[in-house]
Amino acid sequence: MEKLIPFTVSDLAKVTNHRSGEVKFGEKMLTIPKGEDCITFLKNCEAKYVLFGIPEDVGVRANFGRPGAASAWQSAISSIANIQHNRFCKGSQIVILGTLDVAAEMQEAQNLDFHKTADRKLLGALVERIDKEVVHVITNLIRCGKTPIIIGGGHNNAYGNIKGTALGLGKPINAINFDAHSDFRILEGRHSGNGFSYAYEEGFLKKYFIFGLHENYTSKNVIDILKKMEARVNYNTYDEIKVRQQKNFQQELNTAYDFIKNDAYGIEIDLDALPNIASSAMTMSGFSIEELRQFVYFFGKNKNAAYLHICEGAPALGEDKNNHLIGKLIGYLVTDFIKSRKELL
Repeated sequence: MEKLIPFTVSDLAKVTNHRSGEVKFGEKMLTIPKGEDCITFLKNCEAKYVLFGIPEDVGVRANFGRPGAASAWQSAISSIANIQHNRFCKGSQIVILGTLDVAAEMQEAQNLDFHKTADRKLLGALVERIDKEVVHVITNLIRCGKTPIIIGGGHNNAYGNIKGTALGLGKPINAINFDAHSDFRILEGRHSGNGFSYAYEEGFLKKYFIFGLHENYTSKNVIDILKKMEARVNYNTYDEIKVRQQKNFQQELNTAYDFIKNDAYGIEIDLDALPNIASSAMTMSGFSIEELRQFVYFFGKNKNAAYLHICEGAPALGEDKNNHLIGKLIGYLVTDFIKSRKELL
């Protein structure tokens, strides 16, 4: 994993705020010891969950979104390190792998203009480079028997998560996506809006459920495509659950679960589905944080849940005084996922 920037004991110490009489996650989480082979260490350590960051927003830029998602990892790891280690959730269950080195791709994307056709192609090519590395890391983590917890970055990384997990397991997987958008757009070059459609087209994604689609921001073309594929791609909308109340949130969790439960599945969380959360496609209307936490807990507690991916949060686009809050939110989701799986260990 040549493109991996390891997270060290020193890095962890810098983000952990020690306090007398308390034990923080940062004092218990594991890192890969210096000089030790990463794969060997992961295969032999007892910790089940591996934190992996992808600090990029190239895919968002390629999709004409607002950059800023690259900032989520630093905010998240600073918050996660300061969660209390106690009987409800233990930091020792987590290995912090590190981050993907995307500095070159981020630098090259800086001066590209989405409005220019040639630049859009270049942005798509940069996303493909990132895809390749994400696939490599996730495949290795799955083969080591670990459960990846991936913090993005844009939702373009769903492709690498799905393909990497499928290759690691040797078979296609399913996915449940908590999102305002389908991210199932046409195959027009890689970006944050077509990670699932590319994974589906290439045979890595078997069944796909989109939870809470926003009707106002889903094109007729996408709706027509989804209608034709409903045996393998299904969805509900936020509007029919929370606005018109034609469907019940809890019942819809069960419906979505029944659709994907028979095979390994990835849990994909796009933070732009929550109101007033700084992201590339921020919304004023959406599910509550409590409903998202219930969603993560509900889908995490099944043995077929193969990974958790939290993406599109952009602390850099939030208020300066409170840009730590997205990291704190991600920390809640990470621990909800781990807590949901206590009985599986």
